[in-house]
Amino acid sequence: MKVTVVGLGVIGGSFVKALKGKGFEVYGIDSDVDTLEQAKEEGCIIDGFTDGVQIIPETDLTIICLYPSLVIDFIKKNHFKAGSIISDAVGIKSYFLNEVLQLLPDNVEYISVHPMAGREKKGYAYASKEVFKDANFIIIEHQKNKSESIKKMQYLASQLGFHSTKIMSPYDHDEIISYTSQLPHILAVALMNSDTQKYNTGKYIGDSFRDLTRIANINEDLWTELFLNNKKYLLSSIKNFKNQLDIMEKAISENDEEILKDRFRESSHRREHL
Repeated sequence: MKVTVVGLGVIGGSFVKALKGKGFEVYGIDSDVDTLEQAKEEGCIIDGFTDGVQIIPETDLTIICLYPSLVIDFIKKNHFKAGSIISDAVGIKSYFLNEVLQLLPDNVEYISVHPMAGREKKGYAYASKEVFKDANFIIIEHQKNKSESIKKMQYLASQLGFHSTKIMSPYDHDEIISYTSQLPHILAVALMNSDTQKYNTGKYIGDSFRDLTRIANINEDLWTELFLNNKKYLLSSIKNFKNQLDIMEKAISENDEEILKDRFRESSHRREHL
């Protein structure tokens, strides 16, 4: 199978590194020639291109690892091979999926995916095949998908090293991701920015603070797009979190030990079940 990964940043770069030696014929597209040369020197791609004019019409599986706003632009500019599959690794799905389906001919199939893995840093230099190991992989299914094509993406996930594969609708995806991915990034940013900086904070932190703020080192362009294009579900997740925070705040203000202990027991139970 001829696979072309579009955008060799931290996720696209991890794709080509994880596909190395797996029997796929892998190519890369990126605007940075140095990145393409590095990926080629490492044996992660057979060849690299700055656009898709030459390679996309020959590609069996195209994986687009670009910002959400650029996915549709790339599809509009390229001619895809009949019988091929197009995918993307964008963190939100429902806002552009219908438009994509209207752009494509019937003989080209679209299957969006979401590798639940990443790095705080951006760029090919921080890509690694290890980032996918034992992680979760989500496949977005819609009414035009063929069962055999879904199976191909499941096989791809297994070859990449993912531990669990979940198939779901774009709307269900965006709702749960607003909680499991986007809300944690908001909390990390808010926690970091709430520091009064009265003290030399770095001298007083432990593992809990490090764990909670790891993702506060954030790609502002990408995550702004993700938040604003999933605002319906994300605002709902923020509201649910604020409700729980209000309960804790009230219990502390009123010295209500029972409420605090109840919330602690509930969170411990849920974390153990998770």
